[in-house]
Amino acid sequence: MDAVLLDPSLYTVKAVLILDNDGERLLAKYYDETYPSVKEQKAFEKNIFNKTHRTDSEIALLEGLTVVYKSSIDLYFYVIGSSHENELMLMAVLNCLFDSLSQMLRKNVEKRTLLENMEGLFLAVDEIIDGGIILESDPQQVVHRVALRGDDVPLTEQTVSQVLQSAKEQIKWSLLR
Repeated sequence: MDAVLLDPSLYTVKAVLILDNDGERLLAKYYDETYPSVKEQKAFEKNIFNKTHRTDSEIALLEGLTVVYKSSIDLYFYVIGSSHENELMLMAVLNCLFDSLSQMLRKNVEKRTLLENMEGLFLAVDEIIDGGIILESDPQQVVHRVALRGDDVPLTEQTVSQVLQSAKEQIKWSLLR
């Protein structure tokens, strides 16, 4: 029996990608040095897109990596792990990301809406994965935390209605004390 025993690791996700219909990157977050240069990353993304954009399956083995993916309208979502990684864990991350975005974008998960809400996308990815370690797999928790972090907008970047709403909240809480 020549099975290689791998030490368990918290580092399960190697990359998260969101590509458009043409295979162009909207979001690419790599968590290790498998593809150290942007040129290598783009080549990998092109390869992954070419192999997956016409199939209905949800999993692929590519370049020694496990890739789980799903598409929505004009977007392709990918979560990538090593070849020995548990596909169910990677799929949980993918579903959490997709479901979180679906809630945040009011079920309108398409390129234009996503581009208008990139800050929320980055926050959601950071809430789900940190340095390749899965932190959260519950979309409700992710949406809640992103909303909390979104409330921390500096006063100079808030609209007048946001400032008034914030003032109303503060007055309400001061009266209730």
